[in-house]
Amino acid sequence: MIRADGSGLPIAQFGESASLRAGQLVVAIGNPFGFQSTVSAGVISAIGRSLRSGTGQLIENIIQTDVALNPGNSGGPLVDTRTRVIGVNTAIIRMAQGISFAIPIDTAKWVVGELLARGRVRRAYLGIAGQTRPIDRVVARRHALSISQAVEIISVEPHGPAAIAGLREGDLIVALNERAVRTVDDMHRMLVGWPFGDALKVGVIRGDRRFDVSMVPVEAL
Repeated sequence: MIRADGSGLPIAQFGESASLRAGQLVVAIGNPFGFQSTVSAGVISAIGRSLRSGTGQLIENIIQTDVALNPGNSGGPLVDTRTRVIGVNTAIIRMAQGISFAIPIDTAKWVVGELLARGRVRRAYLGIAGQTRPIDRVVARRHALSISQAVEIISVEPHGPAAIAGLREGDLIVALNERAVRTVDDMHRMLVGWPFGDALKVGVIRGDRRFDVSMVPVEAL
């Protein structure tokens, strides 16, 4: 975010990325390799893609296009044929041709709203590290589970929400608020936008027992 002093400045109109469809024509604007104000055209190849960031964080619901992006395009606008900004150019897959990605403008608007209201984007924190693990079929049948895998806790942060709730290493998390959990990414999705201070019902399997605990997520620092 930047603040510009002045009036009558030209601005770009925002579109709605929720209404995008594969096959739509789009244009990317940026400065690839220092060539200023370069325009590249293409189409939306797919929507709702997921991409793993360099830190391992899952970035969801991104736009895939075949627009030619290069270093210097990142942060530039992706616009539709009515010149409305519908995404922020973000990434490419090296060694691939015709595969590039943009953050949807709806996500960008949410981030801007968080920055304006709070000065930062707030994320819920449980205080655990986990990994996906298959559930033994006998255990799944015993507890009438509809899933074949869950999140195994491999470490618990001292004094964190999970530790306070009594969770331990080796516990399997199978549900959050009655919604099935299969992977760590499932947990990330459910925690996005979760109101801090509100209790979260966590379904756990420990040994042969299936039980629920109440956990209050806190803001990640």
